[in-house]
Amino acid sequence: MNNNLTPEDLFFLKPCNFVISAVSTSDLPAPNLPEIAFAGRSNVGKSSLLNALVNNSDLARTSNTPGRTQQINFFDLNKTLYLVDLPGYGYAKAPIDKIKAWEGLIKLYLKGRSSLKRVLLLIDARHGIKANDEEIMTSLDKAAVSYYIVFTKIDKINQSEIEELEQKTLTIIKKHPAAYPSIFKTSSSNKIGITALRTAIIHTINDHMED
Repeated sequence: MNNNLTPEDLFFLKPCNFVISAVSTSDLPAPNLPEIAFAGRSNVGKSSLLNALVNNSDLARTSNTPGRTQQINFFDLNKTLYLVDLPGYGYAKAPIDKIKAWEGLIKLYLKGRSSLKRVLLLIDARHGIKANDEEIMTSLDKAAVSYYIVFTKIDKINQSEIEELEQKTLTIIKKHPAAYPSIFKTSSSNKIGITALRTAIIHTINDHMED
């Protein structure tokens, strides 16, 4: 076993299994475990990041085709935590009624789920925060659901671009009361930032258990 693994790393290497794909709020499992949700634009890399966190490339379905995740997918991490993969938003080529159904389901889940402890709002580092990302941020603010901004594909840009992106993003999140000022920089393919994000998730769950 890798001696450089932290306790948080080891926690995320425990069994993680698919539970259910919910197409409506009536399909959601009982809120008996804390939940961490992954939100973001289509093709931002939600499934890839989830797979990297649990070190299982086959857990969540990934695709280069935007719009493949059309339900809320729940994964049970060692009977301790639900990792929740939300449908991607902003995919304009899907039928309008399907887009509205996905986005409506996302909003209902985000504002009405008592067991939801934090949202990881994924932002493609190559593009930064877009208008529909800010719409979700505003919805989370109104629902008082706290969230982290998580850059994905950070390996695709250079250091000066990373610094510029970070400064722009910090300016934006100052306007959003539910956003944490911490920004996570990740790459699923290179495993950049994975341990830091695992640690933040564990601390979030522990803080809520102590409340």
